[in-house]
Amino acid sequence: MAMSDTRFDALKWYRKSKISLLFNTSTFLGNFVIAIGLTYLFRTLGYDDAVNFVFFLGTISIGLWITEAVPPFAVSIFIVVMLLFGFGTNYIMPAKGSVDVYLGTWTSNVIWLLLGGFFLAEGMREVELDKALFRFAVKRFGATPQMLLWGLMLITAVASMVMSNTATTAMMISSILPLIRSLGKGHGYSKALLVAIPAAASIGGIGTIIGSTPNAIAVGALKEMGVSVTFVEWMLFGLPAAMLMIFLFYKFLMRKLDLEHTTLDLSKIAQSDGTPVEKSKRNAVLVTLVITLTLWMTEALHGIPVAGTSAVPILLLTLTRVIDSTQVRALPWDTLMLVAGGLALGLAMVDVGLAKIAMDAISKLPLPTVIVAILFSLIAVSLSNVMSNTAAASILIPLAVALPAPFNVATPIIVALSCAAALFLPVSTPPNAIAFATGYLEQRDFRLGGIFFLILGPLTAFLVATLWALLKV
Repeated sequence: MAMSDTRFDALKWYRKSKISLLFNTSTFLGNFVIAIGLTYLFRTLGYDDAVNFVFFLGTISIGLWITEAVPPFAVSIFIVVMLLFGFGTNYIMPAKGSVDVYLGTWTSNVIWLLLGGFFLAEGMREVELDKALFRFAVKRFGATPQMLLWGLMLITAVASMVMSNTATTAMMISSILPLIRSLGKGHGYSKALLVAIPAAASIGGIGTIIGSTPNAIAVGALKEMGVSVTFVEWMLFGLPAAMLMIFLFYKFLMRKLDLEHTTLDLSKIAQSDGTPVEKSKRNAVLVTLVITLTLWMTEALHGIPVAGTSAVPILLLTLTRVIDSTQVRALPWDTLMLVAGGLALGLAMVDVGLAKIAMDAISKLPLPTVIVAILFSLIAVSLSNVMSNTAAASILIPLAVALPAPFNVATPIIVALSCAAALFLPVSTPPNAIAFATGYLEQRDFRLGGIFFLILGPLTAFLVATLWALLKV
């Protein structure tokens, strides 16, 4: 997949020029000044230094995540280092005590859960299961544009439930790119495919705990307050919600883009590159996938946490040499750093009482709790459109658990599901960015799905999560 030469050259020139350094530096300083100003005003409320410090850290981190003045993972490292200096030394304020809890986020259950998913995704790509999946779609759903579009969306959604939605999007779009090139940039079916597949990957991720990072963050937060959500239990509400939204979007695309009279030439799709795949490696990946999924789905029977089960693909795929040290080094470790920093910020907000302060302020508003929960869903999808949905979830979920029951249980789930519905911009999600990088979409093309899910996502999230919480509690 290659973006257009003009865009690529312009981006390369920008990154090499001093303009990018000047812009990023001034943006960082701007965020710093804004955070200092807001913290100065916040101090007048009379809270202690620890609360003011975490407020400053949260404010500048949110600003840096939104503007991307520095890479998102670097913001997370900044968070952890500042927490260590702020609470573990006397340089900023009197030492608070042990700060191991903030360092421990790097080895949290969420990190292990994601790492297992990364290994599975890399293993599937290595043995060309991605192309096999697409050939299966053509064989199973046929060559008619309507059924093929639905089949691709369905396979993308299901694959994203057990592996990274970024990896899922990359493998699906790389398989269909020859068809898109033959149709051309202005063709309605090209646009439909490139909008539908990222949407299906993002929305499909809400079907399982491991399908999206905010899901795992929500489960972790609920577990801290004594509410356990199993793999199967999540699927009972996540899977129907995902399938409903994807089907409605499919019907919306068919009507909006008028795809009834499209004809397709599928002869060039998903062809092998000629390099034979070792049968032993393919079998190893298939066996690993079956074992891992079985353990994930039977957690209630054997009692092994989902995060513990995630060690299975790490162990088996390296022992069978499907994945070697070179591929391990190429895994998205920056995403794990981003998650660890977000978790650390969330812990700090709870530890110093900032989360409770925020919830107390919201509870004093003349609004019913149900309206506050709806506001959380709208804030989640809005923030996720301009910043990492992992970061958005890490900020909002610790605040959500402070709501009164049953919304203290429902709202973390609402936030996680709503974060997946942020599809308005090319930068809203990595799947959108992958589709945009092909050069066959304009930025305005994403508004089609962005507005659709901006309405449908929070509404669906609120309904299914609230119903589940009422039954749970």
